[in-house]
Amino acid sequence: MTLMIKKCILEDSRKLQEISYQTFNETFKDQNSLENMNAYLERAFNLKQLEKELSNISSKFFFVYFNNEVVGYLKVNTNDAQSEEMGDESLEIERIYIKNKFQKHGLGKYLLNKAMEIALERNKKKIWLGVWEKNKNAIAFYKKMGFVQTGAHSFYMGDEEQTDLIMIKTLK
Repeated sequence: MTLMIKKCILEDSRKLQEISYQTFNETFKDQNSLENMNAYLERAFNLKQLEKELSNISSKFFFVYFNNEVVGYLKVNTNDAQSEEMGDESLEIERIYIKNKFQKHGLGKYLLNKAMEIALERNKKKIWLGVWEKNKNAIAFYKKMGFVQTGAHSFYMGDEEQTDLIMIKTLK
């Protein structure tokens, strides 16, 4: 088993779009209407949007490779790229997705450790994320990794308002 993390660059936008569509769809299609899924996928993962996010100096994307195959990715935000006002001492994990068939192999922890490494390099005091209140597996994983729920915010899947739990981990 070979694991590798590689920073995404602008030229990776199509590959990023492909893995974004696949992992988001696998994760949420069974709990959402087709119309809302399609609306969200088109808004969040169209090439123009992804290229804009890849060009933002306060956002970073990383692919995770398992035996030379892209099987997931991580997106972290600092400064004004954060989706909530959390201040300069925070780093947001906006997206952490792994293809279903590669889950339960330690890849989520591998990406989470990368996010913590980036936060520590940038002298951040905490990392945070939003996770859908119905995504019980992810919530359990984040709790196991030392995150605690501190609040909630709205997330729109198409025209449906959903609740994301805000979870924070304080760094040493």
